[in-house]
Amino acid sequence: MSKIEIDRQSGCCFGVEKAIIRAEEELKKGGTLYCLGDIVHNNIEVERLEKMGLITINHEQFRELKNVRVLLRAHGEPPSTYEIAKQNNIELIDASCPVVLGLQKRIKKKYTHAESDDAQVVIFGKKGHAEVNGLLGQTDESAIVIESKEEIDKLDFTKDISLFSQTTKSLEGFREVGELIKSRMQGDAKFEFYDTICRQVSNRVPNIQEFAENHDLIFFIAGEKSSNGKVLFAECKKKNPNSYLIHHPDEIDPALLKEDISIGICGATSTPMWQMEAVAQNIAKLQPRMQVEKAAF
Repeated sequence: MSKIEIDRQSGCCFGVEKAIIRAEEELKKGGTLYCLGDIVHNNIEVERLEKMGLITINHEQFRELKNVRVLLRAHGEPPSTYEIAKQNNIELIDASCPVVLGLQKRIKKKYTHAESDDAQVVIFGKKGHAEVNGLLGQTDESAIVIESKEEIDKLDFTKDISLFSQTTKSLEGFREVGELIKSRMQGDAKFEFYDTICRQVSNRVPNIQEFAENHDLIFFIAGEKSSNGKVLFAECKKKNPNSYLIHHPDEIDPALLKEDISIGICGATSTPMWQMEAVAQNIAKLQPRMQVEKAAF
């Protein structure tokens, strides 16, 4: 008999989960509630909250609002967002992730207390990502963002460099970039490396690799916009070629559901547990003889 198991270490990281819970609490109070950007990179979850009354807006729309409530999602925001809120009498419901807020403070402190005017604050992250935009704001947009080791040539190795990272980047990739920069520093220039990777996210990789290896078939569910989902799914695929990325619990190919196999269900840090449970339920409907592991629910 086939078995279905949900990876209990998958699903929303605590920062995203905290933001979703905060949104639900505020919506229950009634009145209009806006959210600055998608609360999570998961279309189904965004739609669920919008049905409850949450209105998603962009920064342009935010600047036009006055006397309203606006939720800040886990990614964090630059100082300019707080300034606009103050000017327009906007009540901010700040659900920024504590890890991200801590990183913002570290970067701001390094920027404001730089030993020299030409010291470089460098952020290893994705250009345009909400979290990175918030980090850039701590340096008056002067920090240098690099997305890969190939981009370190834009740095001046004769001047001090302080390297930070977007919290959800690969720990391995970040360390590699750090070693490369360190090896190219010149003269008396100082290099400082700050490990700012969120362990709750980085630890997902070894866990999800092990989970993928222990099953015959993997269904990985994540939103189309989730960059973390793409990274984690790639790790699944490396360890188990029989892994399939789906964006909705209904996207199950019945032809894959063979007899006597072990099926694993996992997801990104932006995938709520209820979506993985829905995948398990849909598989059980398609193959009633399948046994859902008790640990899954």
